[in-house]
Amino acid sequence: MLFPKKVKFRKWHTMRRNPKRPLSETRGIALSFGSFGLKAETPARVRSNQIEAARKVVSRTIGKTGKLWIRIFPDRPYTAKPAEVGMGKGKGDPQGYEFQVRPGRMLFEVDGVTPEVAREALRKAGSKLPLKTKVVGRDVA
Repeated sequence: MLFPKKVKFRKWHTMRRNPKRPLSETRGIALSFGSFGLKAETPARVRSNQIEAARKVVSRTIGKTGKLWIRIFPDRPYTAKPAEVGMGKGKGDPQGYEFQVRPGRMLFEVDGVTPEVAREALRKAGSKLPLKTKVVGRDVA
C-alpha cells in the first residue's frame, strides 16, 4: 500500500466538509499520460487500501500489455479511536493515510490496450472507490 516515508505532523486537522458546495479541483484534471482515465465526480477521502484495491483490479484486467498510472498519492494521516472507548481523552492514534479527492480529479490512467478493455478496467476500479467516477477518453481530432 502507498504511504509517505515521512510526514511533518503525525496528526492533521480533519478540515471542513461542505456537501452543498464541493470545490472542484484545479490541478490534475486532464489526461496527461494514458489514453483513458478515471475521473472523480464527487468529493471523498480515498484511503490507501482503496487505492490499492483499485490498482489491483485494473492491473489484472489490462494484463501485461497495458500501462497504468496512479495520479493520486495518500499523504494525509487519518486517526481512529479503539472500539468502545468513550468521548474525550484526546484524539485517536494514526491508522493510515488517505487522499482528499475533489470533483474533477483524474485518479487513474491506462494506455496500451483496446478501448473496451480500458473502459471495463476503469469501471471496475471505480466500483472499488468511495465516490462517483466516470471514464474519460482522449479526444482525437
